[in-house]
Amino acid sequence: MLTLKGQGVSKGLAIGKVFYFDRTPVEIVRREVEDPTAEFARFEAAKASAIDELAALYERAVNTIGEKDAEIFSVHQMMLEDLDYCESIQGMIEGESVNAEFAVDATAELFAGMFASLDDPVMKARATDVRDISRRVIGILTGKRDTLIITEPSIVAADDLTPSETVTLDRSLLLGIVTSGGSANSHTAILSRTMGIPALISVQGLDETVHGRQAIIDSATGALYVEPDEETQTAFHARLEEFERQQILLHGLVGQDNVTLDGRRIDVFANIGSPADVPLVHKNDAGGVGLFRSEFLYLESTDYPTEESQYQAYKTVLEQMQGKKVVIRTLDIGADKQIGYFNLPKEENPALGFRAIRICLSRPEVFKTQLRALLRASVHGKLAVMFPMITSKSEVDEIKSIVAEVKDELKARGQAYSEDVEFGIMIETPAAAVISDVLAKEVDFFSVGTNDLTQYTLAADRQNANLDRFIDTHHEAVLRLIELAAKNIHAQGKWIGICGELGADTSLTRRFLEMGIDELSVSPSKVLEVRNMVRHIDLSKN
Repeated sequence: MLTLKGQGVSKGLAIGKVFYFDRTPVEIVRREVEDPTAEFARFEAAKASAIDELAALYERAVNTIGEKDAEIFSVHQMMLEDLDYCESIQGMIEGESVNAEFAVDATAELFAGMFASLDDPVMKARATDVRDISRRVIGILTGKRDTLIITEPSIVAADDLTPSETVTLDRSLLLGIVTSGGSANSHTAILSRTMGIPALISVQGLDETVHGRQAIIDSATGALYVEPDEETQTAFHARLEEFERQQILLHGLVGQDNVTLDGRRIDVFANIGSPADVPLVHKNDAGGVGLFRSEFLYLESTDYPTEESQYQAYKTVLEQMQGKKVVIRTLDIGADKQIGYFNLPKEENPALGFRAIRICLSRPEVFKTQLRALLRASVHGKLAVMFPMITSKSEVDEIKSIVAEVKDELKARGQAYSEDVEFGIMIETPAAAVISDVLAKEVDFFSVGTNDLTQYTLAADRQNANLDRFIDTHHEAVLRLIELAAKNIHAQGKWIGICGELGADTSLTRRFLEMGIDELSVSPSKVLEVRNMVRHIDLSKN
């Protein structure tokens, strides 16, 4: 038995035959061209074909993994149209009279090198993206392409996989993914997690010799066991049986109420990123949607989404939730979520910069368009709207004034909206938590975004991998801020939830319920696990 160690980036166990994808590199030869203008036109035609292919990939991905995670293919389209990228290629073709293939390859390596040299792990992952889009264009220019196709149940191994290679694999045959390269923040890793496929990256010693051999992936330990011995196989099957048994037990909760042993009812809702995620909400029997990230509408678009397109998306979710509460967060971009057509300024510290509600209040027409769509959709279900990154009462006052203006506009148009919409704010900054007694008088509910609250409380950028060991998500300061907010909003007879990652941390569930948290909103796959924990807690016993 050969044991190779790596890093697990998508949880799970898998056993099966390994298919090693040995990507044959296309040899790029520098040639001098007689007509640089015609050569650049050849590049432009190949780029247009690549964009069409990516649009088709996006449509396929939406049907398999949902709109939020299919965004990468929209991002790739935008990267192909990036001015700096295209001008670099044009400059080489026209300035040096070189062939398009060479110019694209050289530009890809230049940009990938720049991304790889950055400290930010999210930006490092862009190196794979720029190589992916460039490989696609070169394949069109040369007519030579490598296609990853599996015809039997397989663990796919490779030096690395691009997002397009990952999403086009036959999901019914894909058992797991193992790569010698990659990043935990890469889009391929994210897609693996979304599709529920066990995945390992940075596997040392992985090469083509594993092809065709039986193997086990254990993402919990980061191990790949090639030709596992009988003892390892027996242990694997025992763990797999236990996992499946637990899943059956959890699904037995479907239809049951979320009540603690001493009789307190807790809402367990789901976080989603698009209407395509609603079936997962129902499958896991969530009580509602506690966080609908509306920014996917902006991220997937090449221009500001219209009021009508937003209205249709919100209406779809509200109707599909069949009267259950849907909490929609207004536009939350900036920091690590950049959108080209917003032309946001470059910032030294974007996490502390122009983002979320600050953008909306500075660009009221963008904000009003979204609010009109939300209010129009409110007649189709039970809607709550919450605003991110609040730090002061004056921001809430300004929001309420704009909401009133939007209602007047809709009345003037003769368009209906519900008067029963709840309006709330996210507790993501220490400032909001500290003045929550003031804010609680102004809104209907709070929802705690624990990721950002932890970041700002500990002064530690959550995108900086060098700070991982300094970020204590259970830090007492963070927990006390949550408890303070809960106390203050309950004093006003209103409700408070948690929609950040800590909401799914079952080691903290009891503590949260003791604080008086009314609602926990987690990823759909975590709903049943959290509900099970709630039903086994007795708050009458210390």
